Amino acid sequence: MSNIAINTAQNVNLDYKLIGVGERLVAFLIDGLILIAYLTIMENLVSFSDFFITDNWTKRGILGLITLPALFYSLLCHVLFSGQTIGKMIMKIKVVRYDGAPTEWHNLLVRWMLRIIDIWLFFASIGVMSILLSDKKQRVGDSAAGTVVISVKQKHKITSTILEDITDDYEPTFNNVTLLSDKDVRIIKEAFNISSRSNDYKTLKLIREKICGILQIDSDMFDKEFIDTILKDYNYYTQRM
Repeated sequence: MSNIAINTAQNVNLDYKLIGVGERLVAFLIDGLILIAYLTIMENLVSFSDFFITDNWTKRGILGLITLPALFYSLLCHVLFSGQTIGKMIMKIKVVRYDGAPTEWHNLLVRWMLRIIDIWLFFASIGVMSILLSDKKQRVGDSAAGTVVISVKQKHKITSTILEDITDDYEPTFNNVTLLSDKDVRIIKEAFNISSRSNDYKTLKLIREKICGILQIDSDMFDKEFIDTILKDYNYYTQRM
């Protein structure tokens, strides 16, 4: 199984599974069914227009106009939904930049244009072969656009990173927590989680003393509350940098 490491804005490396032919094919078929349903509905609507439109050229023009979005379905979805079509959402897969940066419209445009080679030319054999032979499971369009397709199924719990679940209205207590580094916070959180689960109050006190020594602060909070606040404050400030 191939994986890729994506670096988050908080400098946390997360490993994601690279997606091969199978799941991408299922997502493609789902999108195809959606397009067929859309085109069928549009054709039926135009056929009902016989009551007030009798000119065949007008009908063809209207049909061409309302079915035009189908030609750009994949590109529009990938741009609007940040690297996903409806099929990809259902399969929980996503197109991302290989370097971990957010995908831009021009990456997705290049990828979409090369569908002619990957999918429509020689019955998708070029796309399938390039995915099978590529270490990063990239089709030609992915290679040109610098993208890969990854699984976004929930794999990493927030407790396994330095990230903290904080609300939008969270008010920080200690404004100098940014003196800590990501490495410091990762060590603190790991030790805090282990000590909390085992009720190791001695270690919790040592963690607190270490933090207070680095930040030159003191507090009347209990050890657990203090350390938890430090972790949340660090996330509050670093996520806004």
